[in-house]
Amino acid sequence: MPDGNSLYGPLDPAPDAGWTSAGPRMGFFTDTSVCIGCKACEVACKEWNAVPESGFDLLGMSYDNTGALTANSWRHVAFVEQPVPAGHRTATFAGNPTGGSAGATSAAVAAGTGSASGTNPGVPPGDADAAARMAGTGSSVAPDGTGTRFLGMPGAAPPGRDTGVETRTDFRWLMMSDVCKHCTHAACLDVCPTGSLFRTEFGTVVVQEDICNGCGYCISACPYGVIDQRRGDGRAWKCTLCYDRLGAGMTPACAQACPTESIQYGPLDELRDRAAQRVATLHERGVPQARLYGHDPTDGVGGDGAFFLLLDEPEVYGLPPDPVVTTRDLPRMWRRAGLAALAMTAAAVAAFVGGSS
Repeated sequence: MPDGNSLYGPLDPAPDAGWTSAGPRMGFFTDTSVCIGCKACEVACKEWNAVPESGFDLLGMSYDNTGALTANSWRHVAFVEQPVPAGHRTATFAGNPTGGSAGATSAAVAAGTGSASGTNPGVPPGDADAAARMAGTGSSVAPDGTGTRFLGMPGAAPPGRDTGVETRTDFRWLMMSDVCKHCTHAACLDVCPTGSLFRTEFGTVVVQEDICNGCGYCISACPYGVIDQRRGDGRAWKCTLCYDRLGAGMTPACAQACPTESIQYGPLDELRDRAAQRVATLHERGVPQARLYGHDPTDGVGGDGAFFLLLDEPEVYGLPPDPVVTTRDLPRMWRRAGLAALAMTAAAVAAFVGGSS
């Protein structure tokens, strides 16, 4: 810890906070490469912590109807659509068959009424006319208006879109379940005037809402923009890493609900080793973009208690590229302010003495 300054540098946060019998530091490792965007973590977090609903907002940002971490969204699953896969060596559809829109023949094959060779033994019969309508190639409306009509739902694309190779665009989804980082050096802790924020024996950071006075200092101090004030309430709220569950030896609700183990919970040192192995595996499999974010104890916040495996630059996910604890330079600032005050006092005394003589 450089210069003995607890506001920056590597440290074990729980003992530094006064916990003499603290166990290993616990945290999250979020592997975005296996996140499917199901939002089970968001729902589990709300249910367990009784977080109020956020409302149904169509933000115009793909399927992301949460938008960001807020006082009412302690987990936020970000959906990032990239029209051109960043750094992919081969196009997504390379080697796949190309051609025009699906026709009645292929639709009939899918319905079980035909095949490319004209025969389809062993397949249960279906409705070729219905298959053709699903493919957008026909309808069965009689001259008198009776019958059925194709309603514009092609089997291979949304309405109004062609499915030919000429109009097809390659893209990929980047999904990430974002959360409070539970920083090693948490500026929110440093600036809280009431002690509402405290460091737990697990190394996490928790807000005690019953003694929060709503001053908002922690909100501007957070380098990640995580903490938020609840509208109509005024107090600060954020992820507690399910402190009540941790005390009972349970897994946090979001990690418990994650179906792909994208969110992993455990001792932070073990998670860091596991994450490094995962990155190495992805590199071997031809994914050179894979990288870790928030895992380094020597970074600007001393490393995060919740860190991530990303498949692109942090900015793509809405994360700061080089976060720094906002209270890092407070001692130097106070020293300079003190020196300036002494200099002004000395100048005032000198002017008074000189004037009186």
